[in-house]
Amino acid sequence: MTKKNFMILTILMVVACTLPFLVSSYRTFQLTLVLVYAIALLGLNILTGYNGQISLGHGAFYAIGAYTAAILMDRLGVPYWATIPAAGAVCLVAGLLFGLPALRLEGLYLALATFALGVAMPQLLKYHHLEKWTGGVQGIVIAKPEAPFGIPLDADRWLYFFTLGVTLLMFLLGWNLLRGRIGRALVAIRDQHIAAEAMGIHNALYKSLAFGVSAMYTGIAGALGAITVQYVAPDSFNIFLSIVFLVGIVVGGLASISGAVYGALFIQFIPNIADEISKAAPWAIFGVFMIGFVYLMPTGVAGAIRLLWTRRRSP
Repeated sequence: MTKKNFMILTILMVVACTLPFLVSSYRTFQLTLVLVYAIALLGLNILTGYNGQISLGHGAFYAIGAYTAAILMDRLGVPYWATIPAAGAVCLVAGLLFGLPALRLEGLYLALATFALGVAMPQLLKYHHLEKWTGGVQGIVIAKPEAPFGIPLDADRWLYFFTLGVTLLMFLLGWNLLRGRIGRALVAIRDQHIAAEAMGIHNALYKSLAFGVSAMYTGIAGALGAITVQYVAPDSFNIFLSIVFLVGIVVGGLASISGAVYGALFIQFIPNIADEISKAAPWAIFGVFMIGFVYLMPTGVAGAIRLLWTRRRSP
């Protein structure tokens, strides 16, 4: 990492740590959700942006992670922090299991298979034989964790900093993964899978790994999202959530780690802005914003920033 990049990262960290003390509890709650969505979008970007596998059902893995955390906390009394790795492990296994049969599918066929998973998940969560654990249509209410060890922070600010710590860890792991041999293999498979296999890359192994790791990231985000919102219910994880995730990585920038943050800011705040502009048709305004972003920044926000930075540095 260059000295300039280190300084920029330090400034961003100072801003991130200062913001909760400058805004209201509700804004802190929204910023926490931005961090949650950033983890989910990074996971989806690993699969779609870096490996080229299109998923329209990642909301299902988000739901699995959320319900894993809720069930462990509400039914078994597990501490909230311990549910995060548990949700990641469950979704890693779920992603690998779903990814194995999906190896036979590519392009639109894989997109349809994941779309079916996203559509089916809310109905599965309502299944009467699972109501003892999932709460059925009523869902599960979770208590918001308080700051430990007498730390002088209210629950909202503590949860923000806890989520920020998990986010930094997940982004660091993602950066190491994607900048190394595995990341290069994923990109090679995305760009030309036949040539990648001829070079000795095990396509099936890496594609399954991408699906599993992507699901793990999304599951961890789902667990953090459930703890933040303090409630899970089947209808909170409909297919629209999966579509919103896909919108986030496209707007933020495909195959970009920083694009996950920009996409998370977009899907969290643009609907609120659209609602303030028009109470009658907020999603129409949201659509206008989305078309505008895609038209003006075809490579996403991250790509537009890279282009501006390159032009600024060029003589």
